[in-house]
Amino acid sequence: MTRLLIPLVVAFAIFPLTDTDIWWHLACAREWVTTWTPVREPVVNVHEYFQQIVAFVFGLGGAPLLVAFKALLWGAVFALFLHGSLKKWISVVVAAILIFVFRYQLEMRPVVLSLLFLGIYWNVIPWLAMGYDDKKKQWAAAIGILCLQWIWCKCQGLYILGPIFALATIVVYFDRNNFDRLALLALFVLALFGMPFLHRDGLLLAVYPFELLNRLVGLSDSATIFAKEIAENRSPITLLLEGENFWTSLLMIACAVAGLGYAIKQFVGMVRSKALRNEEGLLKSVVLCTTAILALLAERNFVLFLPVFLYFVGRLEIPGSSKVVIPGFDPAATHLGIYSLVRLVPVGGGSPVPKYIVTIVLMFVLGLWGKSMQVYEKNLISSQRVPVGAAAWMKENPHEGRLFNDDRAGGFLALTNPADSIYIDGRFMLKTAEFFEQYLRFAKEPAQFLSYAEAEHIDRAIFPLKYYARWGKLIQALSNDSEWNLAYKDEYFCVFQKKSSL
Repeated sequence: MTRLLIPLVVAFAIFPLTDTDIWWHLACAREWVTTWTPVREPVVNVHEYFQQIVAFVFGLGGAPLLVAFKALLWGAVFALFLHGSLKKWISVVVAAILIFVFRYQLEMRPVVLSLLFLGIYWNVIPWLAMGYDDKKKQWAAAIGILCLQWIWCKCQGLYILGPIFALATIVVYFDRNNFDRLALLALFVLALFGMPFLHRDGLLLAVYPFELLNRLVGLSDSATIFAKEIAENRSPITLLLEGENFWTSLLMIACAVAGLGYAIKQFVGMVRSKALRNEEGLLKSVVLCTTAILALLAERNFVLFLPVFLYFVGRLEIPGSSKVVIPGFDPAATHLGIYSLVRLVPVGGGSPVPKYIVTIVLMFVLGLWGKSMQVYEKNLISSQRVPVGAAAWMKENPHEGRLFNDDRAGGFLALTNPADSIYIDGRFMLKTAEFFEQYLRFAKEPAQFLSYAEAEHIDRAIFPLKYYARWGKLIQALSNDSEWNLAYKDEYFCVFQKKSSL
C-alpha cells in the first residue's frame, strides 16, 4: 500500500517555489549574502551543504528541475517513515487526503534533508541497537550514520534531532545483560553529538540548535518578538484564534491532539499490560508524542509531525468495533482496550471498505490536484510571493542610494540583482530583536520610516501588495508624500523611489 501512496506524495509536492527563503539559499551558494544593515556576530552558515546541493540542481535545470528534485526528496521521506505501515486501503486514503491538504508544507527547505536523514535513522538505529545481525554490516551502518550526521550538521540546525533520536533508542533498547554493547552504543551517541566539532565552526554549530529553539519558543525576552511576530513560528492554536488559515490551523490542531492523545494512551496501555519492553512501539510512540508537542508549539514544526503521524495511521486496525491494536502488541495478551480517538469511517461487522469507494476518493483528490496544477506558472516560480517583474525593472533602472525591502523579497533580490545591497532577508537569526522590532514598527508608524529613510539615505523601497501585505499604511504615506514617487507597480509588488533620485 505504501508503494501506492509515494507517487501521490511526489505528485502533490510539485508546485512552484513558494517558500521565499530558497532564493536566499541560492544566493548564498554563490556568495554570502550581505545586507547594508548590521548583522549579529559571529555568523555561522549552518545551511551551507543544503545551499550547494540546491544551487547545483538549480544550475542544471532552473526552478522546474529544483521542484522535481524537491518532489523526489519528499517522496523518499514518506517512503522511509511509512515503510511497511500502510496495510489497509483506508490508511492510504486518509494519508493521501492529509498529504494533499498539507501539500504546501512540502517546500524546498532544509527541513526536507533533516527529515530524510531522520527517516534513515528511524529505520537503521533501532536495528543497530538490537545488534542481532552481521557485525560487519552493523559497523558499516554505524560509520555511515556518523558520516551522515557530519553532513547534517551543515544542512540545518535540526541536526540535533539525530543524536537525540539515537539517545532515546539506546535508552528504550537498554539491555542490562549486555553492557559491552551498551558501552559501544553510548560511544556511538557521544560521537553523534560530537560531529559539529569536526567542522571549522564547531562550537558555533554546537550551540546553534539551542539558539534556534530560543527564537522559536521565545525563551528569552529578546527572542519573544521573533516567536510572536513570525507567522510560521507561531502556534497553530494562536493562528486559529487570530483567524489566520482557520481551517488549515484547525486540522493541524486536530491531528496533533489526536497524535498526542494516541501516544499517551499507548503509554498507559504499555504500563498496565506490563509491555514496556515493546521497544519499537515505545520508541516510536515517544517520537509521535514529541513531534505532536512541537507541532502545537509552532506551525513550521507540523511537517516534522506529519510523516510520524501517518505511520501510526497506517498501523491502526479498525475492525467492527472501535478497538485499535497497538503496533507490536498481541491484543489477546492485554486486558486493556485502547480505543481510537476518532472513527475514521463507519465499518460494520469487520467488513473492509469497498475498493470502489477508495478509488472514487483517490480520483477526487487527484482531480483537485490536477485542477490546482493548471494555475501554476510554467517556470514554477511563484511570482505572487517574489518580485519577478519588479526585480527585472530594478536591475534595468539602478539607483544611487540604499534600498529598503520587505523581508520576503530580500532573498530573490539578492539572487537576481546582487549589485543592489538589500535591507533585510528571511534569515532573522542574523538580526537582533531590536532591529526586527524597528522593522515591524515602520509598517505601523510610517512617519518613523520617512525619518529613517532620510537619515540612512534610502531612495528606493519595494513592498508586496497582496501576500504578507502588512505595508498598507506605509504605501499610502509614500503615495501622499511629495518626496516619493510610485516608480513601478504590477499585480503583486510596487516600487517607490525618491523623486530627487529619478
